[in-house]
Amino acid sequence: MTASLAAERPAPVRPEHVPAERVVHFDIYDVPGADEDVQLAYRAFQQSCPDIFWTPANGGHWVATRAEDIEAIQRDPERFSHRRVTLPPMPPEMPPQIPLELDPPVHAAYRRPLTRALLPKVVNALEAKVNDTAVSLIEGLKPRGECDFVADFAKILPIVVFLDLVDLPRADSPGLLELTEDAVRGTTMEVKQRAHAGVAAYLHPWVTARRERPGDDLLSVIVNADIDGERIGFGEAMAFASLVLFGGLDTVASVLGFIAHFLARNPDHRRQLCDRLDDDAFLNGAIEELLRRHGAANTARVVTRDLEFKGVFLKAGDMILPPNLLYGLDERRVDDPLRVDFTRPFPVPHAVFGNGAHTCPGAVLARREIKAFLREWLRRIPDFQVKPGAKPVLATGMVNGVLSLPLVW
Repeated sequence: MTASLAAERPAPVRPEHVPAERVVHFDIYDVPGADEDVQLAYRAFQQSCPDIFWTPANGGHWVATRAEDIEAIQRDPERFSHRRVTLPPMPPEMPPQIPLELDPPVHAAYRRPLTRALLPKVVNALEAKVNDTAVSLIEGLKPRGECDFVADFAKILPIVVFLDLVDLPRADSPGLLELTEDAVRGTTMEVKQRAHAGVAAYLHPWVTARRERPGDDLLSVIVNADIDGERIGFGEAMAFASLVLFGGLDTVASVLGFIAHFLARNPDHRRQLCDRLDDDAFLNGAIEELLRRHGAANTARVVTRDLEFKGVFLKAGDMILPPNLLYGLDERRVDDPLRVDFTRPFPVPHAVFGNGAHTCPGAVLARREIKAFLREWLRRIPDFQVKPGAKPVLATGMVNGVLSLPLVW
């Protein structure tokens, strides 16, 4: 899948400022061992390579592997900019993803309406709808005795909740899911750009209508955002709406897939959850622990000026990747990080939703969707496993994920 993307950008010659001993071949789209355990595949590089290394893959970029450095990079937009967050970088003619590819202080003004629209009190009002949607899906699957968890549940729950939140037709979900998959995991830059164009074509009439006749839905809020006393332009509104759509559809589905994959293979952990589904504090802690072990999203940064960071010389324009998932797998930050312990002291250390100004504004809703899955699924289907003879399909990239997870019960 990812070899085609790499082939589009021939591996660069090692830059003069990169020491030979820090060169490691690491392709974010093709991590050895990821077909068994994505997070452990990443961790193998953390354990065997320099804390910060350079790879020639995907245009050439640095990788920071340790929690201390990942957090420092995420919290320092002055030196590590968000202006390009994908690997390889999208072509310069592509508009920035708003507000993700904006830096403070401009970023705050664009992020504010999204944050307010997803405050805990707003998500609390959605909880019944999230639970009802989960129950409806599970009740439909239960008599079958089997399903592909990703296609039949993990992708459906988030998109139904999201489409209701932005007041778009649920019937549009199949086409949007296909476009999102191509945009996030497309095999070539052409496929990715075509998917972005498809999303833009879909959103154009909706954004136009909500700017002319705003409602109280999330889409109306973001496409009419007030920035320094003026409504954002149409192009910015389109970019904002596209980013929110991608974030609302793919990342939660990926995390749900990882968690279901883990529970299908670990009956003792599954039973611990089943025994305490009504213990809210326990369940909240368990969710944080599952998130810590199963990070999904990645965002790269651009080095803004020549600088020395942890003994490594970085040049302006260098790309650097601080993988969110490696934060929670670092034994320097987390005791016995490979052990999933639902009683781990709170707060459970992880960076699944990022750190600092760009912490994911949808984190509250994501946690609520995970809780709905755990409670409603385990009440109805407490014992399940990976279908004998079938193999889950796992993928790495800017968003790691589970593409297929055949389960039986």
